[in-house]
Amino acid sequence: MSSSKELQYLEYTYRNNRPTTGLLNSIFMTTVNTAARSLVSVASTASTPELASRRWSASDHLSFASGLLTTAVENALVPVSASSSSTALVKYSGSSDLGIMIYDGVDEPSVNSLGRALCHVLALMNEIPVTSRKYQFAMNMAEKIMEDNAESCNVDLLDVNRAALASSFARTAARLQDSLKRSRTVDEPFLGGLPLRLVSALPLGGYVTSYVRGLTTCINTVRSLADMTGNLLSQSRRKESAMVGAGGSRENEVEIAVEKLAEELLWMTEKLRRYGAIEEGIKRWSYASGLASLSLTAAPRVQGLMVKISALLIGELARDNTQVPGQVKFRLLANWLPLFSHARNGLAFPVLTGYERVEVERAIDKAISTLPALDQEILLTNWLQDFSVSASEWPNLTPAYDRWCQSTRLLFM
Repeated sequence: MSSSKELQYLEYTYRNNRPTTGLLNSIFMTTVNTAARSLVSVASTASTPELASRRWSASDHLSFASGLLTTAVENALVPVSASSSSTALVKYSGSSDLGIMIYDGVDEPSVNSLGRALCHVLALMNEIPVTSRKYQFAMNMAEKIMEDNAESCNVDLLDVNRAALASSFARTAARLQDSLKRSRTVDEPFLGGLPLRLVSALPLGGYVTSYVRGLTTCINTVRSLADMTGNLLSQSRRKESAMVGAGGSRENEVEIAVEKLAEELLWMTEKLRRYGAIEEGIKRWSYASGLASLSLTAAPRVQGLMVKISALLIGELARDNTQVPGQVKFRLLANWLPLFSHARNGLAFPVLTGYERVEVERAIDKAISTLPALDQEILLTNWLQDFSVSASEWPNLTPAYDRWCQSTRLLFM
């Protein structure tokens, strides 16, 4: 449904469903007249001296008139609401894709019906806790709808998968960014009840904060190694939550929510690749600069998941059949290359195998070589800065840096 048709549909629905000014005036005047006649009738037919001599107060008049007005309005508006049910909007807030979520105005099944159903299920995945047994049910339902659409070999049904996944990918990325902001507030180290960013502003505060941050990093590393003993993450966090009380429970709930959203983003990225809509994922991931910045201080598991997403998208970016503008390539590499250098994904969490890392380096090299010289300079300069100060040896883009230097020299020969 195009944008013009959507506007025409909304205007038609509003014009046919809203009560007119004349109708409201008629309801109001009829109610007032009925109230007046009723009051006169009650006063004239009083049979007892007490009732006849009693005068109604202002509150009595207002209560009586408001009761009549409420009854009249309900009786007048019920037919209008019933007649507009065939053209009503979907009472669902899980998707922002208006083109999918609007009814067609007909009772016959349509492609948009499947689109609404898929968007609904994908939104439910965001809402259902990962510890619930219904979470896997919702994921299986979404996979079944998409697989059945793909097996039909119908172009419109394939577009339903792509549009729903792209919309859900953007929504999940936004929710992940918000969750990381909340977890950053919860997890920020404190010293004597003061956040470290305030302590660092004090004299010699830089030394204190660096010591505390280093100690926190060591503790996080020990925790990461302990997680590899084979215990399930959800079980260990539930036990820790029960022991540390309300504060620890809140912290763990935020961590579980963040990791769940990151897992869903990786799942959606793989589905976008499967159904031929990886370009949408690349474009939307390239705009997630705020999420990329927050990922540098995220938990190791969350960092590992975002490294996988970025590596997958950059690998697809280097393919010959992937058509995206040069600005999208530049934004994607500029936003997410720093995470590769600074992510804590080595000893405790081997996110990528040695072969996968080599393939990602080749994909980055190829993607950079297709950009203008100035964009190459910016990307490689930033990479050299991050690579020089990080403990990681990956990604090593020295061949790309040397090639750029050599191509610049040739301009002066």
